[in-house]
Amino acid sequence: MEFGMFHEFQRLPGATDASAFADSFAQVDEAERLGLDAMWLAELHFNPERSVLASPLILAAAIAARTKNMKIGTAVTVLPLCHPLRLAEEIATIDHLANGRLIFGAGRSGFAHTYKTYGVDYGESRERFAETLAIVKRAFTEERFSHNGKYFTYDNVRLSPRPVQRPWPEIRVAAASPDTYEEMGTMGHAIFVAARTGNLSELGPLVKTYQAAWKAAGHPGRGGVFLRVPVYVANTEEAAREEPRESILHLLRTIGSRLAESAKLESARAIEKRGERGAKMVSIEYDEVLRERMIVGTPPQVVDRLKQVQEELGLDGILAELNPGSLIPHPQVLRALRLLCEQVIPAFK
Repeated sequence: MEFGMFHEFQRLPGATDASAFADSFAQVDEAERLGLDAMWLAELHFNPERSVLASPLILAAAIAARTKNMKIGTAVTVLPLCHPLRLAEEIATIDHLANGRLIFGAGRSGFAHTYKTYGVDYGESRERFAETLAIVKRAFTEERFSHNGKYFTYDNVRLSPRPVQRPWPEIRVAAASPDTYEEMGTMGHAIFVAARTGNLSELGPLVKTYQAAWKAAGHPGRGGVFLRVPVYVANTEEAAREEPRESILHLLRTIGSRLAESAKLESARAIEKRGERGAKMVSIEYDEVLRERMIVGTPPQVVDRLKQVQEELGLDGILAELNPGSLIPHPQVLRALRLLCEQVIPAFK
């Protein structure tokens, strides 16, 4: 199973932007030293209380220059906010800087306020995502191409550079809506699933839908399923339970409020159940969070829980959120990272 760290380059209360970058890069360097498989970069805009990770591709290039072994992934690049050709150029460039270690994670993001700030209608996000992804894939694979779509028109384009990995860096897509699971299975792309906005026990049927669509489309294997989940490892059960409490509840209530608010938008789709999921996140009790939306404990407890989830969902890997909510101090994040790498991961290798 692939193990990665999901990183938001958190900005803790009272911290400066400079210290947020310094602590975050220290965590990246430690992950490389410990042999972690992958570092995953979020994309968060206009949220200074939480993060300085507004430019994941720039940070991916910086990480490529300071590492040699660890894969670097975007989780996710928000495609509807991108210019497709510029995105293709930058992805290809970073793949060269990383010598083929880049993983291209793509999604739409559930934060409608980001779209509003950028002046993009959130109601267009699904169409923009599909058109952007199609253009990027053509740019990677075709010597020259032209495109005449709803949002973009290009004539006789020739990409330079081309990515190291062919036909493209591995593409993984965030699946949050039920219909996305089937769509990505049909297209043959690996998926990210998440435990923030829904319970772990609810993911199994959705993953089966993805795998059935994958098989029906004639792709080999069963697809790739990667779980983004808050993980906290400590030396005692009490520490593992209590140290992340304030941070994870802060995260769920903040995101829940925004999710519920976005349900009022004209573009909101009933299938996404934004109001229902947002209300649940705001009111959820911590005991349920520990059972259904986090993996916490001592190293042996985390190993046991991960093996259970791996079997239930057919996981190919995880993206461990070691500081969900951005309130866990840097030394504790480093300790959790070391315990994960030294005492949990070896049980899966």
